[in-house]
Amino acid sequence: MRSLDTSRARWTAFIVMWLIIALAAFVAAERLGRVQAMKALLATATTDAELKSALLNVALERPRVLPLVLARDRDIIEALRDGDEAVPRLNRKLEGLIEGTQASVIYVADTNGVTIASSNWQTPESFVGSNYAFREYFRAAMDTGMAEHYALGNVSRKPGLYISRRVDGPDGRPLGVVIAKVEFNRLEADWNIGRHPVYIVDANGVVLMTSIPEWRFNTVAPIDEARRKTISESLQFGDEKLSTMPVETLSHPGPQVAIVKIDAPSSLSGEYLRLELPVPTTAWSLHYLQPVKATMSVAIRGNRVIAAAGLMPLMAFSAIWLRRRQKAAQARAEAERDRSELERRVQERTIDLTMARDRLQAEIIRHEQTAEELQSVQHELVKANRLSILGQIAAGVAHEINQPVATIRAFADNARVFLKRDRMKDADENLESIASLTDRIGVITSDLKILARKGRTAAEPVSLRLVIEGAVVLLRSRFAGRMDALDIILPDENVIVSGSRIRLEQIVINLLQNALEALEDKPNGRVEVRVKLMSDEVVLTIADNGPGIETAIHEQLFSPFNTSKEGGLGLGLVISRDIASDYGGRVDVETSENGTCFFVYLKRA
Repeated sequence: MRSLDTSRARWTAFIVMWLIIALAAFVAAERLGRVQAMKALLATATTDAELKSALLNVALERPRVLPLVLARDRDIIEALRDGDEAVPRLNRKLEGLIEGTQASVIYVADTNGVTIASSNWQTPESFVGSNYAFREYFRAAMDTGMAEHYALGNVSRKPGLYISRRVDGPDGRPLGVVIAKVEFNRLEADWNIGRHPVYIVDANGVVLMTSIPEWRFNTVAPIDEARRKTISESLQFGDEKLSTMPVETLSHPGPQVAIVKIDAPSSLSGEYLRLELPVPTTAWSLHYLQPVKATMSVAIRGNRVIAAAGLMPLMAFSAIWLRRRQKAAQARAEAERDRSELERRVQERTIDLTMARDRLQAEIIRHEQTAEELQSVQHELVKANRLSILGQIAAGVAHEINQPVATIRAFADNARVFLKRDRMKDADENLESIASLTDRIGVITSDLKILARKGRTAAEPVSLRLVIEGAVVLLRSRFAGRMDALDIILPDENVIVSGSRIRLEQIVINLLQNALEALEDKPNGRVEVRVKLMSDEVVLTIADNGPGIETAIHEQLFSPFNTSKEGGLGLGLVISRDIASDYGGRVDVETSENGTCFFVYLKRA
């Protein structure tokens, strides 16, 4: 009887001991499984979140170039500076740009914030005439030159990122702001394919973009009334209430990592791992939610199986020792089955990881191929641009050599006559003039060498009077019968400007030649040449009373190969403007039906 009681006590102690060991092992397995699951979840979430952040960064970087380029566009500058005359053309241009860009709308506002032109000018939601001076992207662009602001459209009621650039005139004075709005509907739709919640949060904690439409313009945490009032007054999000998201933070396992719970009557309810990543070049952060339950269950279950697999042999050994090894074979078979099951699950997991790695490698190869194709296209564009510049300069040099060559021909004919008449002194003077003109041709052709070494003729003090006189001498051979139309008031010899005498004479020759040619059909034609002194500049004015410049020619006046002359190259004014710019000056023009006036601004030496 005592033996039976002892046996029962031993079996009771055996069962209690193994129950305690098993409970401890399962608790440890659960904790270890949670740690392993968290590492696996964090690794997966980090990979997915970084990929989505990279896609967002690509979607942000592409349209940022558009306002930067448009801020220097001549049509936009003319529309802001000249008003209604250039606005219709600008509207059509902006409307055409939409098809080739990712922007949903492009519009231009003057310094008062009033939209003067827009790509949607023909739609009921046209921005033309609307005032956006209250918008942050307008004020910041006017103050700092550029801005980015995510907001709800005041007219379209669609959210998007407004990228703005200030438009400055040639004198550096602000003329207005060009804005491109980018919407991210396609990106949000792509996010929703993965079925994992993704959303972008700004510095105020407001959700801007999300794969869950109901969460848009919610806040990740309650915001104070002062900040809520500021946002409401700016109309950044219209009349949205900025409600708090149905997401409760349970714990913070690490930096930028949290375990959260979604309380919503939908399939989204449950616990998630939330990973926060900063979005480069913005003040935003990307929040990525990874479901916890499935991964956690698998990890805990696997660890419990492992714990059970480890405990059962010990328990079987103890039972064998206690029961004289009666069930040793059964215990070994059961352990073998458990081990096989564990190996099968490990093998399945290995296969899944291998397939994921192969997919990632294929994606990387596709991206590398795309990058190589883009680089090839860029090389072709650079090559074409170099050929275009070389052709323009070659044509310009040929254009500028024509005038000295014509003058050399005239001097050579005169020298031949003087030699026949035995007037050696006059012939010698003509030959000296020919030698001087060949030097001038050498200076002009040096422009090709300037292209090669990326330099220019050094500036030196030059008398403006000598420049004008030299230009008139060169023109006498071609316009001998019309030189009486020139009304020139020469400045004093002490009026000195900065530049090269021969290159500055090219400017005066081109402008006088154009003025005299404009007077061919006018019997009372007149060309006035005046010089005005300013504090740090000298203004040379060349005005004619010809028919003026046609509107089509005037709009592209300083563009290469733009001319109204039969046989002309359209390079004279382009070269004149470039020469003046090389020495810190500029060339402006005013024209009407009563004549044309060119203003050449040169720096005083």
